Amino acid sequence: MDSLPFVKMSGAGNDFVVIDNRARLHDLSGEQIARLCDRHFGVGADGLLAVEPAPDAGADFRMRYYNADGGEAEMCGNGARCFARFIQAMPRANIDKVRFLTPAGLIVGEYVGAEVRVNLTAPTETRVNQRADFGWGEIEYHFMNTGVPHVVLYVPDAEKAEIVTQGRAIRRSPVFPRGTNVNFAQVVDAGNLIVRTYERGVEDETLACGTGVTAAALLTQRVKGAALPLRVKVRGGDVLSVGARVEGDGFRDVTLTGPAVEVFSGTIRL
Repeated sequence: MDSLPFVKMSGAGNDFVVIDNRARLHDLSGEQIARLCDRHFGVGADGLLAVEPAPDAGADFRMRYYNADGGEAEMCGNGARCFARFIQAMPRANIDKVRFLTPAGLIVGEYVGAEVRVNLTAPTETRVNQRADFGWGEIEYHFMNTGVPHVVLYVPDAEKAEIVTQGRAIRRSPVFPRGTNVNFAQVVDAGNLIVRTYERGVEDETLACGTGVTAAALLTQRVKGAALPLRVKVRGGDVLSVGARVEGDGFRDVTLTGPAVEVFSGTIRL
């Protein structure tokens, strides 16, 4: 295969290369995916999304997600919203919702005007009020898996947080053998957060992270008693909304709502 048709999409600044692989014509290597995501030598993106046929009748499609380093990940919240928007634009789609399977579970995408809402699987592995020394003294952190692992640190001013230095140290810490994403959350008021995220696989700060925003919002309900839904402003300037039904110490019916748009489309030689 000499060339690859793609669409570049953005979900609140979290950007993706999206390909239609329903016919299974594309078998990209990790190296090719990393090249496509490279911002100097490729299209440039935080990750790649592939639309594949559903493995069973319980879903319309399967979503495959690869980080910018070429490694496959279980889930991406903003990627799921972009995936749903991409499906909506397909010829003869004419749908108001779409069901697609991910390694993290079944996701349902709904179209809410200019925004896309996706349900997320119930979070797991929640650990609050943990303490560890990651290299600059013992600090408190919280942990939640919202399809992928996330640490949340509360900071007084997200603008002044050392996202890359501290995020990288925590992401590589032996405390998290599988690695983790790291979110720096500032509580603005009872209904609003600011969240900045260091993403595993991208190995840098991204303009938004849907599963990270979700983890930060749910942990803010759990740790600080905030009411859901919460509005979360991300580094790219957009605001995402996280809702859920509280059930004991857990959550059900978790939703993430926000913008998802096509930036441009094209064909690239591999």
